[in-house]
Amino acid sequence: MQKKVFMKNVLICASLLGSIVVFSQEKDTIQSNDIEEVVVNGKYYKKYVEKNGSSSLRLDEELIKIPQNISIITARALEDQQVTTLSDGVLRNVAGAQRLEHWGDMYTRVNMRGSRAAAFMNGVNVTSNWGPLSEDMSYVDHIEFIKGPSGFLMSNGEPSGIYNIVTKKPTGHSFNGTARVTLGSFNMYRGEADIDTKITDKVFFRLNLMAQNKKSFRKYEFNDRYIINPSLRINLSEKTTLTTEYIYQKAKMSEVGSAYVFSFDGYGTKPVDYTISDPGIAPTNVDNHTVNVNLQHKFNENWKLTSQLSYINEYTMGSDIWPGTFTPDGNMIRNLFFWEASNVMKFGQVFLNGYAKTGTVSHKILTGLDLGSKKYLADWNQGGALDTAEKPFNIHSTTYTPPSNGYPAFDGSTPLVQRATPYGTIEQNYTGLYVQDELGFFDDALRITLAARYTTVKENSYGTEAEAEKVTPRFGISYSIDPNTSVYGLYDQAFVPQAAIFRNGEIAKPITGNNLEVGIKRDWFGGKWNTTLSVYNILKRNATTADPNNTANEQFSIVLGKTRVQGIEFDLKGEITKGFNAIFNYAFTENTVTESNDPANNPVGMRVPGYAKHTANGWLNYTFITGPLEGVGLSFGGTYLADRSTWAWASTSTQIDMADYVKFDAGLSWENTKFRVGLNVFNVFNRYLYSGSPYGAYYYYQADAPRNWRLSIGYKF
Repeated sequence: MQKKVFMKNVLICASLLGSIVVFSQEKDTIQSNDIEEVVVNGKYYKKYVEKNGSSSLRLDEELIKIPQNISIITARALEDQQVTTLSDGVLRNVAGAQRLEHWGDMYTRVNMRGSRAAAFMNGVNVTSNWGPLSEDMSYVDHIEFIKGPSGFLMSNGEPSGIYNIVTKKPTGHSFNGTARVTLGSFNMYRGEADIDTKITDKVFFRLNLMAQNKKSFRKYEFNDRYIINPSLRINLSEKTTLTTEYIYQKAKMSEVGSAYVFSFDGYGTKPVDYTISDPGIAPTNVDNHTVNVNLQHKFNENWKLTSQLSYINEYTMGSDIWPGTFTPDGNMIRNLFFWEASNVMKFGQVFLNGYAKTGTVSHKILTGLDLGSKKYLADWNQGGALDTAEKPFNIHSTTYTPPSNGYPAFDGSTPLVQRATPYGTIEQNYTGLYVQDELGFFDDALRITLAARYTTVKENSYGTEAEAEKVTPRFGISYSIDPNTSVYGLYDQAFVPQAAIFRNGEIAKPITGNNLEVGIKRDWFGGKWNTTLSVYNILKRNATTADPNNTANEQFSIVLGKTRVQGIEFDLKGEITKGFNAIFNYAFTENTVTESNDPANNPVGMRVPGYAKHTANGWLNYTFITGPLEGVGLSFGGTYLADRSTWAWASTSTQIDMADYVKFDAGLSWENTKFRVGLNVFNVFNRYLYSGSPYGAYYYYQADAPRNWRLSIGYKF
């Protein structure tokens, strides 16, 4: 039955896109591949489409020719939607991507194609178990989503894909700058400045600044952020460019468990502003320092060498709250755990892009070396109860009372490295070597990709050490039906080292993921808007789960078996007609266990947690380009998630299904060459939105914000 539903969705989407292609062949007479925004009297309106990825993507080629589903979210789309962080609505722009909530807005875990997507910044894998800090859009130029394994970027990771944050860099303009102030619901005050200038003919400088104070719709919750981001580009010669950047981020927020609601009655059972937090808890502070140095040298027009060094140092001092005991009458003893952590990551990479011909066959060469070191140290073993058994916290009480047991004290006198060893230590060192040749036939109309990556990884996770190495191949084919249409197929592999130990003392083998994908890409009306339709199937092997025979003090694992995720994704974005821009996407995702060594807890056919079977998003913007309303823009968008599986970090024999997620947003704006004013209203119909999971005998969930607004005023100078 599942296969029939899957194939039915494939045929429907293929039929729709086929109809569009036929229509285009009859009506589309524009053959130019230029993708530009509407320009009226020197004013630049919208640009939701990009032809090429950034240089950090390493693939020096137009997206339409690459045999993989790659989607780019432009800065203009982020501005129109008034997005401030990655967790703040970015994912509506990508088919099938959704957020798996945990610690509020501290960090954003993105799930797509059935598992976690790795977080990259400028081509560097900054993913960690508890990070990165949710990316603020003040320093983001655009975001690249690469679906499926991405061996050309990632040494190891889930086969679902990655997202790559591309930061703002100096452009070389003599002087360019913007300033913006944003006010909003829940006492939100935010200021941004972006100064882009030329110091000399060879030295260019850019500075981004951001400060934000923001409370929440939940009681006692707040999130203040501050960012300083200078960057420098130096043209050392006509062929050599050095770019350096530094990002300092300071976050000060309420304790990170404040978003959770716990209930025996199911989801959405408490008022939307409800929290188990307390105003007397000290804030959580995060300091993040990121340094990136990039050197590019062009030997000639066909060959370019890029080398990059990156360093990230993030320190966290805060706390999280979690129930100790919780009874059906609503009585709870809340435990407050302190959380001191150091997260240090170092990366080095060098890669070579080249082009050559052997007879009538062209070769686009990519080869590279990646080195990475990640070390996370954490002490989360200190804490205490806020409440006593005699005077517990009651979730039904409407009157605030201070914690009956007071606030626990934290002892940081011993160095963190001693307190974190071994059970608060996560360490990984890896080396990756990548080689790819894209062969072009028939004047590059047919492209065949042959590639392989060799990766070695050493890992220490909570006291368990593991070491692995693997060669992962990649085969792709892409054919241009015409200059605006291509079809492609891809086979790619990924692997994920895991430091899990079996009862016999053996260490678990790495998770392997095999991806098969086919798709069709189309640029419409000279590339003003485009569509991508892809169908994929991912098989994962060797994933582990807790041994059901473990005693209270044992942490052995067993091999779960095999899982399969398959789906369809459709993306449309760009300028449909003058002044009218649209983003629309739909994804069908099905993720199940196909073989199991633990049938009692993980039976064959069980859904793997953390996704929605159906996701659909839309964003429409119309800007008047002539007449008395010139510069006025109207926007409307929505998100729909249906047949959602829970987070399911724990399970019960009976589960309440989560309701479908339906949210609508709207916007009104005006702009000219100097000013831009935007007003956005989110969750227009004030729906109670949430996501969550069963947890033992009860449920926990997080609610989204009720109806709220933001007003921004920007000035270009």
